[in-house]
Amino acid sequence: MSKIKFINNGSSLFSKDLRNRVNQYFGTTSREKVGDFRLFLKAILLIVSALSIYVFLVFFSYPAWLGIILSIIFGCNLAGIGFNIMHDAGHDTFSANKKVNHVFSYSLNLLGGSIYFWKLKHNIAHHTYTNVQGHDHDIDVRFMRLHDDQPFRWYHRFQYIYFILLYSISYMAWVFYQDYEKYFRATMSKGGESFRFPIKEKAIFWVTKVFHLGIFIILPVCFAGWQAGITGLAIAFVSCGLCLAFVFQLAHVVSETNFPTVEEHENIKEEWMVHQLETTANFSTSNKLLSWLLGGLNYQVEHHLFPKISHIHYPEINKLVKQACKDHGISYIEFKSLRQALWSHIRHIHRMSINA
Repeated sequence: MSKIKFINNGSSLFSKDLRNRVNQYFGTTSREKVGDFRLFLKAILLIVSALSIYVFLVFFSYPAWLGIILSIIFGCNLAGIGFNIMHDAGHDTFSANKKVNHVFSYSLNLLGGSIYFWKLKHNIAHHTYTNVQGHDHDIDVRFMRLHDDQPFRWYHRFQYIYFILLYSISYMAWVFYQDYEKYFRATMSKGGESFRFPIKEKAIFWVTKVFHLGIFIILPVCFAGWQAGITGLAIAFVSCGLCLAFVFQLAHVVSETNFPTVEEHENIKEEWMVHQLETTANFSTSNKLLSWLLGGLNYQVEHHLFPKISHIHYPEINKLVKQACKDHGISYIEFKSLRQALWSHIRHIHRMSINA
């Protein structure tokens, strides 16, 4: 896949004006663009709560109904660690200290994933070429058609029905299959360019994968038994997968966002910032509890425009971006509620289920 570029990348009046407004905000408030004590307190709370629930589920006795509820909460807690700790650290915005970011980004490995693969897939491909077929791996979902340029298969006509099943198993498929597929294939996608995988990262990959299997499968089975251990794991991973899938899909794969068609050797006919605004949506930003739990990822527009700014600043940045868009006559996509974003997502995948 050949590299594509954006026209007037960052040189337009809009881009310069928006960056100046954001820089002026941090200059006048004397705040750093990374996380502060609020993010560290949240990280401690999320880690302590996850460890506490895990210990209770694995080492104590309890009624089945309580085990089911706690397993669901545990899965959401794992997603919360990903949203709030790993995601910011992976973008080097958790702390001003790069070593701290580096260490906390590997929380993804402890949860079964690979931060090395994630940075290639998310930071580079997704954040640069959002919703561009063949370049953004996030819209390349097996058994689903999300872009007009993706070939239609007979089973896609039912995707608006079975999509919930795919989202449910997405986390399990990620950590137990797709990471290994990328490792042995040495490409992020089938037919894609090969990537360099340092020996150090290979060692970390295997050590943390073994650790994950031991913590999430072997210990629960040994202390809670096969039935309780595997059932609890499945419930937790399903709830985690649903959280991850919906948050990221509602931010990009909705009826209102754009899915550009880019021919081979052709550049994108928009500057990068405008492209991000056309392919990204916010949802339920007035819900402070949801924003806290999701690590500000419901402010996806601000995150894509300024990925090097921590999510704790998004509510203020949101005001600056909206005003700049209004002043320059540029559209801004935002859903008032989670329900509205969900219905828009369903409308999009239903439209993609029809072979036009």
